[in-house]
Amino acid sequence: MTDPEEGAGVAFSNSDPRPLIVLSGPTAVGKTSLSLRLAKAVGGEIISADSMQVYRGMDIGSAKIPPSMREGIPHYLIDELDPREEFHVVKFAALAKSAMETIYSHGSIPLLAGGTGFYIQAVTRDIDFTQADGKGSLREELEKKAEAIGAHALHEELRSVDEASAALIHENNIKRVIRALEFYYQNHYPISAHNEEQKSRKSPYRLAYFVLTLPRQELYRRIDARVDEMMKNGLLEEVERLKSMGCKRGMSSMQALGYKELLDYLEGDISLDEAVRRIKRDTRHFAKRQLTWFAREKDVIWIDKAEFDRDENRILEEMLRILSRQGFFETF
Repeated sequence: MTDPEEGAGVAFSNSDPRPLIVLSGPTAVGKTSLSLRLAKAVGGEIISADSMQVYRGMDIGSAKIPPSMREGIPHYLIDELDPREEFHVVKFAALAKSAMETIYSHGSIPLLAGGTGFYIQAVTRDIDFTQADGKGSLREELEKKAEAIGAHALHEELRSVDEASAALIHENNIKRVIRALEFYYQNHYPISAHNEEQKSRKSPYRLAYFVLTLPRQELYRRIDARVDEMMKNGLLEEVERLKSMGCKRGMSSMQALGYKELLDYLEGDISLDEAVRRIKRDTRHFAKRQLTWFAREKDVIWIDKAEFDRDENRILEEMLRILSRQGFFETF
């Protein structure tokens, strides 16, 4: 085995289908460090699959890797948007695919790294969102309707035409309820059926989809410790700056874990201790949901860090062996 840090003996294969590597896993599992080493080893460039790292000024709470620590590896979809802009899976897919074309033009392999499973799925399955694009007038009508009849009644309307989506979307998530209704009225069939069709699509890429994991209690301890570290490093001050810029509840950026709880504190709704407690609790719950999502995904290659004694050298070597077997490299 060659030194995985140097990538010796590794050469990008230009054969079709084009290669795509995914490195994912629950929050705080330790994706960032390994993504850098893997990108170095395969001659890759990294695309962030994180719904919040795309925002400028949201550095601490999103665990964004600073430029000084990127070791010269190009990173995409980091610091792309103002935090007052909306960001969603359709925009992510468009930006990610554009970044991939740039990376392929360099003769490099895209490495999609992050924990937002739905965003990853949108790229790996090449999901078609054209039918899901909203028309302004219909969306405006539904928004006015929501104000007039209330969240519960609007949710019941969704249940009457798309019971599967209604079961998945909480009635308080009015934006998603509106989008599901919008899709139904535009296309005359439920968005849940559309999503199932898209999820069954075969990936057009030569795909290696790694998911890192750790024993549940160890992962939860890491989450709690990371929240404490974020607070120590100035997360509260970061949220204060965003609030002073005009960021407020309802914006996509302010739905992020850590930000919404501290915004509640700054607006006087809860104490700081309670905000921190909620961040830890909700982040643990989020990690659990992430693991459930990845367990449903086909093609996932699970990497339990405990089985490798948490040794990144051994983990990296195993990943490179798998990539070699799958034909990612001409030689290894």
